[in-house]
Amino acid sequence: MKSLRNLRSQNAGCAIVADDILEFHASRLLLLIRICGTKSRTDGTEKLDGLTKMAKLDFFVRYPVFFGKLASQLDGQPPTLQEGIESSMVRFHYGPWDRRYYHVLAYLRGKQLVRVETRHRSYRLGLTSVGRQCADRLLEDPSFGQLASHMRAVNQLLGKKSGSTLKRLIYEVFDKEVAQLSLGERIS
Repeated sequence: MKSLRNLRSQNAGCAIVADDILEFHASRLLLLIRICGTKSRTDGTEKLDGLTKMAKLDFFVRYPVFFGKLASQLDGQPPTLQEGIESSMVRFHYGPWDRRYYHVLAYLRGKQLVRVETRHRSYRLGLTSVGRQCADRLLEDPSFGQLASHMRAVNQLLGKKSGSTLKRLIYEVFDKEVAQLSLGERIS
């Protein structure tokens, strides 16, 4: 995975895949924390409790068809969906995961867009004021409109559930598609 800054020196004929661009993933995670995070009582900023919750919400953002299937099972009303997979994930110890998360979170932290707090052996991810401003600018950009709308639907249905509950739901509902995969196998 490379930053757009590092890709400037490549030949114009070289193909660039969005999935390989660091800022692509960073933007999605900023929006995920902004839209799906819970407002902190102390400072009013949005925070996500744990990497498991972040990864599972991100899974339903990146795999809208899976979200539609789960939504129809939980509330009987599947939302309007875009097709396809935005960016693939792999099955890991606790369900869907992206090996790039640590790299992307380090980038966001280094740019002072997120704060990472440790709490009882888990991480709490929160936006800084600069991170919130950046996420708000992304929300104003029409090219992020469909993604933001889908994130709101994910948050409305799943945002109050814990990471462990989301993991259990994924394993129950998507046994063949996720739970039965070998560790490291790509979810398709």
